[in-house]
Amino acid sequence: MTPVTMRIALETMLLAGALALAGCGDNEDIAPPDEPDEPDVPDTCQPAAMRADLPWHGTNRETLTTWLDSRGCKSQGFEPARRPIALFDWDNTILKNDIGDAITFHFISHDLILQPPGQDWKRTSAYMTDAAAAALTAACGTDVPAGQPLPTSTNTACADAILSMYIDNKTGAGATAFTGHDYRRMEPTYAWTAQLLAGYTHAEVQQYALAAAQPKLEAPIGTTQVVGTRTLNGWLRIYDQIADLIKALKSRGYDVWVITASPEDVVRAVAPLAGVASDHVVGIRSLTDGGGKLTYTFEGCGPVPDGEQSMITYIEGKRCWVNKVVFGDKTAAAIQRRMDPRQVLGAGDADTDIEFLRDSTYKLAINRQKRELMCFAYHNEGDSWRVNPMFIEPRAMQTALYPCSTTACRRADGTPGPCLDERGMVIPDQSDRVY
Repeated sequence: MTPVTMRIALETMLLAGALALAGCGDNEDIAPPDEPDEPDVPDTCQPAAMRADLPWHGTNRETLTTWLDSRGCKSQGFEPARRPIALFDWDNTILKNDIGDAITFHFISHDLILQPPGQDWKRTSAYMTDAAAAALTAACGTDVPAGQPLPTSTNTACADAILSMYIDNKTGAGATAFTGHDYRRMEPTYAWTAQLLAGYTHAEVQQYALAAAQPKLEAPIGTTQVVGTRTLNGWLRIYDQIADLIKALKSRGYDVWVITASPEDVVRAVAPLAGVASDHVVGIRSLTDGGGKLTYTFEGCGPVPDGEQSMITYIEGKRCWVNKVVFGDKTAAAIQRRMDPRQVLGAGDADTDIEFLRDSTYKLAINRQKRELMCFAYHNEGDSWRVNPMFIEPRAMQTALYPCSTTACRRADGTPGPCLDERGMVIPDQSDRVY
């Protein structure tokens, strides 16, 4: 998608959102629906060919076409009432770079982060350390009343303290910012993005997301921005190849979803640019207060009840939320792998995607050299994985082997260990072969 096309689409979405907001009272809210709208089903089956002018690695285009056709609308046994499912991660799978970064940097640059209740930063995250809370209080001060915007565009000390915790999980002095979480269900720095949006409605966050995304989608590749005193990424792109793959899936009758560890409202705002309906986005779902404002707590899934902060759409949490929303399992068992039905295609780029990818019949891994993911992808059990380099600025070959047999996978307590395949066997160390 060209910057001009994206600008026209985004301006249309911004206008529509502004009109919607104008018709709402201050306390009105746009909540995620319990059930998505019925997706469009083609009246006739006309599978679209994937574009030959968009480069893929090796024979990946041909293999993906074969996979899509195997369960598409021309396949034997296709049932319109039980459409095959395709699942995509968002950041660095559909979108080059990170929309969570974009909204966080936008909130800091535009004085949108609100002072927490009682000027107590630990209210924002159950996993924030005392050292981190003290560092934020010292940098951001206590003069701003609770619920009012912090002047982070001009108070660079406050901006830098927030960025250090968000990007590095460290205070400026080097102390750990977040700890004590289950490493297979929670990444507190990702969750903190959603928590820093507290105090706004779903509709307001979606408008801010569009405002944050628009200039970055138009910016030249390589653009940077200064937030606080740090120089950070300042551009985004939707991968043309993935948008084309989504189009090919939909033409074959697939039901296409996004499962993301970014805030759901933020990705909902931009997902239509890639051909995914906004109500087919599953991400971090913040609960709201009586006035429709987002809070610091999350909707629960599986064994985790509403109102806790212990699980987001991250590794096992992605599986849980796929099972809950896409397949309708609202029981505690949603955290477990389901065998039938299961998604036909999954696509991801990072270790956070590994469980929903392993649950998929076919898997596409975008190579960002994430160790756990690449161990499984290169092991290619059942010949069900394909690896593709990043479509923009692919990384050079990693010369060292992925330590799959020893430390590439991480347990719930954060300790490293070997990666085990579907038979429970240790995956041998793997070389980086697709770059």
